Amino acid sequence: MTDRAASGDDRTGPGVDRRTVLGALAGTGSAAVAGCGSDSGPGSDANSDSGSDPDSGSGPDDAETGGIDPDTLDDLAARFAPTLYFDAAEPWFPTDPRPYTVEEGGETVVDGFEAFDGYHERYEEAGEPPDPTVFYNGVRYEDSPLAVVQFWFYSAFDQFTANFHWHDWEVLHVFVDLDTGDPQLYVASSHSRSVPNNEFLDPAPDAIPRVLTELGSHSSTLSVNENPDRFQRVGEEGLLADITNTTIDTVEDLLGIPIAYGLPRDEEMRLPFVVPEYEGEPIYEHPDLPSVTEESLVDGALTVRSLDALGSPPTDLPLRETGIAFRHADREDPVADETAEAVIGYDLVETAELEGIAAFTGPQLSFEFAVPEAVEDAVAGHITTTGVPWEQPRYENPALDVSAGNHRSELAARYDAIAAEESFGDAATAELDGIVARVTRATESDDAPDGEGLTTTDAVTESVVLIESDPEAVPTFAGGVAVANGVPEGDHRLTVNGAGQAPHSEELTVSADDPVTTAGVDGEIPLVARESARKVALSDAESDVDLTRTAIEDDFAGRIYDSAIDGSDAVYVHAGGAYTAEVRDTDEEVGAYRVNPDAETGETSAPIRIERPETGAAPLAGFVAEIAEETRAEVAAAAAGGDEGGSGGGPSNAVNGLERALAAAVDAAERAAERAREGDGEGTNRQLENVLDRIARIEERLAAAREGLPPGLANATGKRIEQATRRVEQAQNAEKL
Repeated sequence: MTDRAASGDDRTGPGVDRRTVLGALAGTGSAAVAGCGSDSGPGSDANSDSGSDPDSGSGPDDAETGGIDPDTLDDLAARFAPTLYFDAAEPWFPTDPRPYTVEEGGETVVDGFEAFDGYHERYEEAGEPPDPTVFYNGVRYEDSPLAVVQFWFYSAFDQFTANFHWHDWEVLHVFVDLDTGDPQLYVASSHSRSVPNNEFLDPAPDAIPRVLTELGSHSSTLSVNENPDRFQRVGEEGLLADITNTTIDTVEDLLGIPIAYGLPRDEEMRLPFVVPEYEGEPIYEHPDLPSVTEESLVDGALTVRSLDALGSPPTDLPLRETGIAFRHADREDPVADETAEAVIGYDLVETAELEGIAAFTGPQLSFEFAVPEAVEDAVAGHITTTGVPWEQPRYENPALDVSAGNHRSELAARYDAIAAEESFGDAATAELDGIVARVTRATESDDAPDGEGLTTTDAVTESVVLIESDPEAVPTFAGGVAVANGVPEGDHRLTVNGAGQAPHSEELTVSADDPVTTAGVDGEIPLVARESARKVALSDAESDVDLTRTAIEDDFAGRIYDSAIDGSDAVYVHAGGAYTAEVRDTDEEVGAYRVNPDAETGETSAPIRIERPETGAAPLAGFVAEIAEETRAEVAAAAAGGDEGGSGGGPSNAVNGLERALAAAVDAAERAAERAREGDGEGTNRQLENVLDRIARIEERLAAAREGLPPGLANATGKRIEQATRRVEQAQNAEKL
């Protein structure tokens, strides 16, 4: 047999506006925020320990747990055994891993290749999902009526845009009061410890729990209302919401809506799947997987070869469709019969029968992210591995998976066994370790001259966020919302990749002074389609200054990038924009540079490099001269175009007057830059005052000339005047000439 030793890629590479987030949700079937897509973490598969890191020593002080009387446990398992609804394109259904065990080093393990290939071989032979099985475990908190029955779902493989791996364990926790018999809380798997689980407080006692399983990744979303196979984030039109999370208070204040995973394709958003590779080849080409073909994976209509294989985000990916439903074989479910294409009965088996399995093995699969670098883009790899549920702390203390702070608080109020002070949500507030952002799309603005201004709009697909200090990627949800928790205090690099989009990367600091850290600019990160992307790169290697920060501003979209740097930086911008690049040094001195890429050159063009960046009055004045000259040339061209923006002597004369005022500003700014380079502080200040006088004259001339200018150019001139004024004021305040 081929040597399948574990291998992996070890290469390394302030608030969100509520109106903006809610705007992203307008027009969808329900107000929505959903999503996460890596495969480890609380409530996810077996890679995770818990929402509050049990290895950190800061976990909650919950009561100890013990077993439940076997007959009681069997009754609870049969009563709360969920019905699971799967996407029509789902390849991997809950199954029994025991047929795929092998002996290695004296231990019983489930081999990834054996399970993956064997599952598909059995599926092909039977014509239906093999060995449909759900496993259950139960615990009771000592000296308390609170008990939990856990339902564990094993799948042979996980394919998702943010990650893929052998084996997949998901879980549904049902917290129940043994005195009353009433369920208290459902907690269904999300994908990552960085995003809250899907949770529902006080579900109806007589209802069959329903789980909506995410395609490929098997993350579990709840369904508790009359719409059995669709996720509902907030209650509307007479329907209950499928979650009761209020999540982290500070994040809730920023977003105004509950945060949990949900189902992106149920909420009118798309996240393409990526073809898994092993050792550089599609996994279905591996010789040890003879039963696995390309058709074994997620349907090709939903799949991209890689995130960077497209020139623009895909917009034609199908939304979610319900396929097979799984129900407990000993119980009928008429709702499933009416809703699903087919209904399969599963066996209910206690996890104790699996506890002799020591490990779920397989070579590590890596997922690569492009990370913009000043010279050549780097690749950051992240890898997740799979453990066994019965070795995780949440197996004995399911309260570790309660990720919404309001739910832990409510359980703590009802039961002394549950500690009130710690949970996923509470810890994020108390430890100040949350990061929030919204990923949007940069497009050309209709208000700008052609190819010289941007706007940002809602994302058309979800993206994937990777924090360099964490091996797990976090997909965005609800049109681009990203939430990450458990990020340690200190400096981090955050990178965003999206299908058909150029990567974004920035340095940020998680500080004890801020309850939530927002990435991007005011929490917004605009991505650019690869076909329209140009890289802007700078380095202080040959400069006399040490750069610590850089920012990019578009004439119309405003500041779209702002990051700490360590001497060099690279950012992808839209070729249809016109930009100001700002740099700062260790003394907080500022420099500015004009960047106006050619919209026709596209992503294959060489990077736009800012050579030998400077800070102080000289480069700032030089920038003002450059932006004023750029505008003067465009105004002169408009004047030469005759009736393009108007006719008659009045507008024409006004346009000519505007062109002359701009030329005067160019001359004054150039003289200011010369004086600064000569070390003449007094002369520099005098010329800068002259520049401000010239800018005031430009504003007067622009008001008179608007009728004679194309609207886009008039708008651009106004915005560039504002930019120039700000840079002159910075030059006046600079300590450095």
